[in-house]
Amino acid sequence: MEAARTAIAPKPPSLDALLRLGAADMAAVDALIRRHMDSPVPVIPALAEHLINGSGKRLRPLLTVAAARLAGARDDACLKLAAAVEFIHTATLLHDDVVDSSQLRRGRVAAHLIWGAPSSVLVGDFLFARAFELMVGADSMPALEILARASRVIAEGEVLQLTRAHDMDLTEEIYLDIVRAKTAELFAAAAESGAVSAGAPTERCRALRRYGQDLGLAFQLVDDALDYSGESRELGKNPGDDFREGKATLPLLLAIDRSGPSEAEFWRRTIDRREQADGDFDRVCEIMRQTGALEATLDLAQAYAESAKATLADFDPKGWRPALEELADFVVARRA
Repeated sequence: MEAARTAIAPKPPSLDALLRLGAADMAAVDALIRRHMDSPVPVIPALAEHLINGSGKRLRPLLTVAAARLAGARDDACLKLAAAVEFIHTATLLHDDVVDSSQLRRGRVAAHLIWGAPSSVLVGDFLFARAFELMVGADSMPALEILARASRVIAEGEVLQLTRAHDMDLTEEIYLDIVRAKTAELFAAAAESGAVSAGAPTERCRALRRYGQDLGLAFQLVDDALDYSGESRELGKNPGDDFREGKATLPLLLAIDRSGPSEAEFWRRTIDRREQADGDFDRVCEIMRQTGALEATLDLAQAYAESAKATLADFDPKGWRPALEELADFVVARRA
C-alpha cells in the first residue's frame, strides 16, 4: 500500500532575511533616531518616543538601507537618510491622527489624546525639522531633493483626501492618485534616495523608485482591506475606523458600486450623512464579502506586489534582492 503523502504548506513570507541583512545598519539608524529626538523641551522627546517606540518594523527606513545596499553602497551615507525617512513618516502620523481624531496608533493610545492636539501637531513639525537636518547632514543634494519633494507630495495627498472625504462618487483612479501621494510616495522616495546615496546609475535609481512606489500601493491597499477584516490587537488600531470616519477607500468604493440600488440609502445614511448605528459595520463587512470587494482589493495589491518584484530583475539575484522580493510578498500576506 502506498504510503500517504503529507502536503507541506509553503512557508509564509516574512521579514526575517531583510531584518538579518539590515541588522547592523538599522541599529545605527535607531541610535540616530534616538539622538535626534532629544530636546530641552520635555514634551518633545516624551511624545516622540511614545509613537516611535511603537514602531516595530520600521519598513520605510529599512527600505532606504536595503535599496542603498542593493545598489552597491559601501559607506554609511544612507543611515541619516533612513532616520530622516522615519521622522517624516512619524510626523505625518502625528498630523493624521489629529485630522482623523484617531483613538489608537500602533496599538497605543493616540498621542493627541494624551498630550493634546496642539502638542501633537507641533511635535510633528519638530520631527519634520529634524528630518531636514538629517538630510542636510547626509551631504547628498539629489537625496535631499527627493525627500523634500516627497514631503510636499504627501501633504498634497493628505489635502486631496480631506477634500474628497465621504465622497461616494470617488473614482478608483482618483483613489489611487491619493494613495500614490500620501502613502506610496514615501516608500518610493525612501528607496530612490537610498539608491541615489549609493551613487547608482539613473536607471537603477528609477527601478528602485518604482519598486518602492508599487510596494507602497500594495501596502495601503492591504491596510484598507484589513480595516474591514482585521482584529484590533493585530492592526494596532480599531477595525472599522475608516468606515466610522467615512473614508472612501477602495473596498468601500467597490462595495458601494457593486451592491446596487438596494443599498443606496444605507450608504447615503452611513457614509454621506455619517448617521451610523450599532450593527452597521457588521453589515458593511457582510456586503463586502458578498460583493467580493475585499478580494478585489487584495487582488490589486497582489498585482502591485508582483510589479514591484519585477523591477528588481536586473539586480544581483543573491542577498538583498530576494529579501526585497520577499518583502513585497510579506506586505500582501500580512495581517497587521
